Amino acid sequence: MKQIISTIFALLLLCTVKAQDVFITKGKIEYEKKINLHKTIDGMADGEDRAWLESFKKVTPQTYTAYFDLSFNDDKTLYKPGRDVTPPQRVNDWLVGPANENIVYSDLDKHQNIALKKVYDNTFLIDDSIRNINWRITMDTRTIAGFECRKAVGIIMDSVYVIAFYTDQIIPSGGPESFTGLPGMILGIAIPRLNTTWFATKLELIDVKPESLVAPKKGKKITNKELQVQLKEAMKDWGKNGTRNAWLSGI
Repeated sequence: MKQIISTIFALLLLCTVKAQDVFITKGKIEYEKKINLHKTIDGMADGEDRAWLESFKKVTPQTYTAYFDLSFNDDKTLYKPGRDVTPPQRVNDWLVGPANENIVYSDLDKHQNIALKKVYDNTFLIDDSIRNINWRITMDTRTIAGFECRKAVGIIMDSVYVIAFYTDQIIPSGGPESFTGLPGMILGIAIPRLNTTWFATKLELIDVKPESLVAPKKGKKITNKELQVQLKEAMKDWGKNGTRNAWLSGI
């Protein structure tokens, strides 16, 4: 009897070790995007507007939630809106911000990024190289969607601080939106200045066909730098909200 128990234990241990040694190259990840609307409103409050914004906050849900899917196969990824939130959320578009339903195609091997972004009444097709983020990897870890992830920090758009969590068990160095460049898949992103986070909720081990990873094609062609210049000029009189909207569009 003891020998049988020992054999079963040994087999279970072997299976555990093998499971840990599995490295994933294709599948679909669901991300939950959350925006803390109350903190966003607090950041807008200034002078005479403060009283009105405080009353507006009372009728606004604290958090806005959306879901996105990232399909990947080796060096190619496609990020796009996922399932709807039930029940539907009633939140003003100006509070959520522009470029909130992006479709982003990345060819990690060619260092190419093609993104479809809707910024108010305009639809842009941003064909550019993948953004280079000087990540600093730390020793901190966090478990996300069942994977132990390592924390990294970086800066985008000159001054916006980004916190990322990645796992080296998922090989492609992709992530939500246009975030890439770590030694494994990014499963979590937090941008404190935008009160916004993206965290993976699950991974589906499905056979993603290369032909299903197709870049968007519609929209006014532009580079990310050109878009930022246009938005900053168009929103120069918008104050804090204009700066925030430019950052949101550049993610």
